[in-house]
Amino acid sequence: MLASIKTLFSSIVDYAGLFPPAKLTMEEAIANYARYQTACHHWMLGNFVLPVSRINEFEQLLLKLPIEASKTKHWRLSVIISQEVESAIAKIQALNDNPKIAIASLEFPPLSQREIDQVFPYLPADIEAFFEIPYSEDLTAYLTVLQRPGISAKIRTGGLSAEAFPTISQLYRFIFACAEAQVGFKATAGLHHPLPGKYPLTYEPDSSNAMMHGFLNVAVLAALVYWQKITAQEALVVLQEPTLESFQVSADSIVWKDRRLDIWELQKARQSFFRCFGSCSFQEPIESLKNLKLL
Repeated sequence: MLASIKTLFSSIVDYAGLFPPAKLTMEEAIANYARYQTACHHWMLGNFVLPVSRINEFEQLLLKLPIEASKTKHWRLSVIISQEVESAIAKIQALNDNPKIAIASLEFPPLSQREIDQVFPYLPADIEAFFEIPYSEDLTAYLTVLQRPGISAKIRTGGLSAEAFPTISQLYRFIFACAEAQVGFKATAGLHHPLPGKYPLTYEPDSSNAMMHGFLNVAVLAALVYWQKITAQEALVVLQEPTLESFQVSADSIVWKDRRLDIWELQKARQSFFRCFGSCSFQEPIESLKNLKLL
């Protein structure tokens, strides 16, 4: 295992097995997350993504876990808020009575700038909050609102239709805008594969294909942008690099062309800028990395 790869992808996958296209039952998703925490590549695993409306179901099923699964030490949750904020926060704070559960972050659907302002007073000071920003909106105005401690942006990078994926231009502009505003971000959906290409939209045998972005490209580009080592025009090229040969990966660095990212630069960029991406599959990113011989 190369240290540079482990640094770049540490805790990068927030497991969203409850959501399409996987759309597992709560029992299946919980069992998977428990198993992943003790698997070989557990270091890539981030939070368990949970809608606030299903918190009670989650708690009840935790009590019924098989003995092996119940040994899971920590359930780090990223809770999606889709209802009245004050009551949702009260539900979340009630989880603090369970020593095995830690609320790592909150995620909000697209809101207007005014609505985001109205949410701020209810946010717990010690929990990071991600606000989804439609990439068709005025990014500068939205990100100005988010320039507060513990607040980050979120971009939707895919879905169940080709139209749900941002264009390369939209994606690089979002990343550059976040860097300029000094606002961290996470991505959600569509980043199942390390390199861009045409992939099935669902797990159905007759699924149609669509061009998808690569999480390796996004992570490397985010680090290059964070450290101001790349131009906007070059960013378009990075996002479209289709093969691993475009990147020189060694134990202590990752290089694109002559732009070198040392381990400490990768670590800082991940901690402060590109936080993670949500995926309904944890195994698919791992298998894809194995196929590239990066794991």
